[in-house]
Amino acid sequence: MTRSSKGLFITFEGIEGSGKSTQVKLLVKALQKRNLPYLTTREPGGTEIAEAIRSILLNPLYANMTPETELLLYCASRAQHTAELIIPALENGSIVICDRYFDSTYAYQGAARELDENLIDTLTRFATYGRIPDLTFLIDLPVQVGLSRIQSRQLDRLEKEKTAFHERVREQFLFIANKCPSRYVVLNGEQTPEEIHRQLLASLQPFLGEGND
Repeated sequence: MTRSSKGLFITFEGIEGSGKSTQVKLLVKALQKRNLPYLTTREPGGTEIAEAIRSILLNPLYANMTPETELLLYCASRAQHTAELIIPALENGSIVICDRYFDSTYAYQGAARELDENLIDTLTRFATYGRIPDLTFLIDLPVQVGLSRIQSRQLDRLEKEKTAFHERVREQFLFIANKCPSRYVVLNGEQTPEEIHRQLLASLQPFLGEGND
């Protein structure tokens, strides 16, 4: 698989309640100050078709969805999202910021659902058209801390999973980060959002050039 040749592809990963959305918003403000072209998106979702699939995937009414169905739906959403939105934006030279990408499939459907990794490899190459992120930020924190942060909102189908499920997800994210050190930056999600953002920008300096937030 290949990385971006023109734009910059940044992804955010982490367990539920890790603070990814907050960091995406802070990064957008920093890019706006630098007058850099960017696109923010999410998975599952990002396009009309992919968002329709998202509504099925995360609906708590579909608690009996099989792991195999779940995996295929995520990959279907990703294929549409990548072809329709991500690849064109990168080819236009934009910085694409995506809240979750294929690493989440290895964590949720691979580790937590115990689906075959070789199968996920094949489906991932197909659904991403061979594209991989240039840089992935993993915002890591204990599962109980993350889950405590989301208790006040209406939980989706995956957020409702048991603690052990989310523990397996966290462990897999850390495993992937250790396996892919050139792509991954692990940030301590128990720090303040401002401190996480400062460390994030420091990691991005080689890609964005000099400048202050």
